[in-house]
Amino acid sequence: MAKLNQIIAVEKSVKGRAHGDITEAYQQLQKPALLAGIARTYRPKDEEGERMPPESTRVQLHAEEMIKKTAAALTELLDVTATKDWANCEARADVVVDGTVLVAKAPVTYLLFLEKQLVDIHTFLKKLPVLDPSETWIFDAAQNCYATEAVETLRTKKVPRNHVKAEATEKHPAQVEVYYEDITVGYWRTVKFSGALPARRVAELTERVEKLQRAVKFTREEANNHEVTQQKLGDAVFGFLFK
Repeated sequence: MAKLNQIIAVEKSVKGRAHGDITEAYQQLQKPALLAGIARTYRPKDEEGERMPPESTRVQLHAEEMIKKTAAALTELLDVTATKDWANCEARADVVVDGTVLVAKAPVTYLLFLEKQLVDIHTFLKKLPVLDPSETWIFDAAQNCYATEAVETLRTKKVPRNHVKAEATEKHPAQVEVYYEDITVGYWRTVKFSGALPARRVAELTERVEKLQRAVKFTREEANNHEVTQQKLGDAVFGFLFK
């Protein structure tokens, strides 16, 4: 008895062969010359008249035969697809991760859907923002995000000062040079906040989804080992259509 994975393996080739046969039949039926035939004989007006050989062209393509050929090609496709779809309704397996059943008796169609969703989830997780590793981050419950330790910096102000280079005399005024001195006037206390995640958290989430992806693929292969019952529906369908 065949297994579901064997039916899936041959379905593509059967589908391709059926498509090719139908395309060929369609193209041939669009050529009127292949469907046409003729037979001509010549009879002179009297016994002394010129004799002409008969002419004939045979019909090369018969529409009824093309119907039978097309039905035969499609019958196999309908039977293979029916066998696969009927088996998909019966083939089930448990998705198990670390000994825990996450999805019990999942059908193959759902497992295929789940695989595609997990690919999207994996892509999403890979794009998650990660906290700047150059900073030390602590989760701040009040802000509901991560925060750095407070860093205090000085705020300075430039204050002009006078530097007397030469004292005033009776003949000359004092020579004074102006310069600026940085004077501390206050303190900045800075805390940075971020809604990103620690790298270890992103790695943990990614590892979880990859583990589930492996489990789902394993489960699908297990479900595809289900033995199938061959379905024969094509004869009934085309028996009605082309009767």
